[in-house]
Amino acid sequence: MDSERTGRSPATVTTSIVTGAFGFSGQEIAKRLLLRGENVRTLTNHPQPGSLLCGRVGVSPLDFSDPEQLAESMRGATVLYNTYWVRFSYGGLSHEHAVRNTKTLIHAAEAAGVKRIVHVSITNPSLDSPLPYFKGKAELEQAIQTSSLSYAILRPAVLFGEGDILINNIAFMLRRFPLFAIPGGGEYHVQPIFIDDLAELAVDGGLRPDNYIIDAVGPESYPYRELVEMIRNAIGSKSLIVHLPPAIIRVASGILGAMLKDVVLTTDEIKGLMADLLVSHRPPTARTSLESWIKSHAQTIGSSYASELARHFAS
Repeated sequence: MDSERTGRSPATVTTSIVTGAFGFSGQEIAKRLLLRGENVRTLTNHPQPGSLLCGRVGVSPLDFSDPEQLAESMRGATVLYNTYWVRFSYGGLSHEHAVRNTKTLIHAAEAAGVKRIVHVSITNPSLDSPLPYFKGKAELEQAIQTSSLSYAILRPAVLFGEGDILINNIAFMLRRFPLFAIPGGGEYHVQPIFIDDLAELAVDGGLRPDNYIIDAVGPESYPYRELVEMIRNAIGSKSLIVHLPPAIIRVASGILGAMLKDVVLTTDEIKGLMADLLVSHRPPTARTSLESWIKSHAQTIGSSYASELARHFAS
């Protein structure tokens, strides 16, 4: 983006790094940075030639086996926006691998002279958690806090927006199946955040000099049962909501995953959901209503299935 369009001299244009700028959250962060007139580079193993960002961001491989090249790719940048993580273990890549990889990324950023990191974590991380997802996120928060980088750590629970997986796929199943199964009573909560709101919090975090951690959550917290009912009513589904033991849900998810060639819901995800880990106990930090968004997208949400494996593990 040239200086005539931004109103800045070339010397004042800063460079930021976004991991996964063609992905769901990384893309929205990169868009906002470009609108600010920043130069943006992405580290990714999934370039998207058809993306609107193609040609607007620099692209380098996210190769954790080559820390020197990672550092070289980040040299000259001021802020690293990190969205890299894995939802579940698959294809030889586990949460433990993701922790090691992210630590490599942090060390490479330090070597490159990056000053600040904005890191996407998760609500309620804990070093004592029996769930590798939440434990791994806590380990990375600790690694960031002991690094030489200043930091903003954002803790979202569930993301929603065009292209999301969870909310979209709930709607997809409600549209196509006569039954929708919920683990247990469904009284555990989720507190989703709109992807644009998360991107706004991330970019604001890159501009601030202070170190801080916030829960990145929307204004509404829903019992999971009510969330499913709200989506069902908005899209006009006649699917019957049933409550089943978690063990049966796990079996059913495996069968459904085989049909869809995807991982629909893991055992650890069921445990994290039912343990009320996807909700904040602090004031909301985002403003967009999930209910209003679903109503405005009722004709299109769930019209097709969003595959995690196709997005992140396809060759």
